[in-house]
Amino acid sequence: MGPTFFGLTRKAMEGIYEGFFILKHFGGWSFTEIHSLPIGLRTWFIERLKKQFEDEAKEMKKAQKR
Repeated sequence: MGPTFFGLTRKAMEGIYEGFFILKHFGGWSFTEIHSLPIGLRTWFIERLKKQFEDEAKEMKKAQKR
């Protein structure tokens, strides 16, 4: 069954669930904590965690070159 007029598409829901997974798995947040966050703040935490991983990867590459 395809998307209806009301509600989010499957692809949109997968994006939301992916964000929940990232915060739960890597941040140790509970589902309730994540769900209670305003969307803008939740997005900020996900983007900040992404930046942290990128920064750590850069540092690892620098360390490996030494």
